[in-house]
Amino acid sequence: MRIEVRVIDKEHSADIRIPNQSFPLFGRMIPVYENEQWSYKTELFSEVSEMCFPDENYDFDTLSKNSIFVGAYDGDTCVGLAILQQAWFKYMYLYDLKVNRDYRRMQVGTMLVEKMKVIARENHYNGIYTVGQDNNLVACNFYIKSGFVIGGLDTKVYQGTSQQGKKDILFYLDI
Repeated sequence: MRIEVRVIDKEHSADIRIPNQSFPLFGRMIPVYENEQWSYKTELFSEVSEMCFPDENYDFDTLSKNSIFVGAYDGDTCVGLAILQQAWFKYMYLYDLKVNRDYRRMQVGTMLVEKMKVIARENHYNGIYTVGQDNNLVACNFYIKSGFVIGGLDTKVYQGTSQQGKKDILFYLDI
């Protein structure tokens, strides 16, 4: 298997519609802000469950006005996707990141992050930022392992929704 990571162009626009797949929910990250510094601890759940986000059905033409799509390919098959969006401040926004279940734990996410760093530099950004749900410990741990740091916590975003009780952690990666 040889994975190639590249920007997705109009010709390959259908590749941005790779389906979401489930991921395990086995714990949560708990950010701690103390003395002007972020740290975190983790809490493991007594029961493991799974979650899957609904498919987005992205429209290439609409999103491409302010987005750059990055695909990880095994041959002609897109097995990973990152969507970077232009931002008004000096960090590009990582709008979405997903890797096909069969390719997880094979460094595909890391390869996507490396390509995103190049793109952010080329576009004169200082880094990349994104959000992760506190109960998606797989994603939170991935961001930390990839060099992102916690930059904030949103405790209100899910109030009044079916996701109530969850929080969004803001992660920042300087390049």
